[in-house]
Amino acid sequence: MTDENEPKTDGSGTGIVPPDDETPSWLERKERTQGLSRLTYEYFERARREDQDLRQESSYVERDVLAFPTWPHEMIRNLSITSFFVGMILFLSATLPPHLGAPADPSTTPSIILPDWYLYWSFGLLKLGPLNPDLAILGGDSLMADRTYGVVANIVVVGIIAIVPFLNKGSARRPVEEPFWASVGVAGVVFAMTISALSIKNLLPINAHLTFDLTFLVPIIAGTIAYAVLKSMREGYMFSLNRRYYRLRPPK
Repeated sequence: MTDENEPKTDGSGTGIVPPDDETPSWLERKERTQGLSRLTYEYFERARREDQDLRQESSYVERDVLAFPTWPHEMIRNLSITSFFVGMILFLSATLPPHLGAPADPSTTPSIILPDWYLYWSFGLLKLGPLNPDLAILGGDSLMADRTYGVVANIVVVGIIAIVPFLNKGSARRPVEEPFWASVGVAGVVFAMTISALSIKNLLPINAHLTFDLTFLVPIIAGTIAYAVLKSMREGYMFSLNRRYYRLRPPK
């Protein structure tokens, strides 16, 4: 036997909560009688009420383990968020159509050839020729061509990115809990930006040699600063807060 007044947390029911100060007016309810807006309203109202009831009936850890069902909570939330962003994309594409330039001329070669912006980092790795060592055993010649050296650099960088998750097997969920790996991530992001800038060094108002040096110097500085800041936060409020959050929400 169960109490009829006991809150339901299995996703069943209408999802309408008892009236309170946050209940919308009759006109607002009428406007939400059908479609995604109605489902979204029921989701947020039910989630709020169930969260409040579970907080009162159990501790924070038990409430976290109970969780909420995938349907309708997660599905409706994801559907509403997806619909919003799809609508924004359609709106922007209708109001701000992309500019179409002149047709490409296959008989001429552009003076500057660049890939799409999100591949600048890979294009920049192809310009690491100055790092290609000259070996005396080969008579002062390089072990491989600069173009091949750039391809190898791409493979090495992608390999490092792929292996980092296997090296960091800690249970930390916040950068302040793992300052070293967080600083490695910051240095990696900054390096992606600087190597992208190196790929278009001919377009930058900076000396090419200075750009090459900053490509490797700036990530080290950024990573060091990030490590120092996160390390200093470990003894403060944020570190204690995150450690408490981790203890209350242990990994699966």
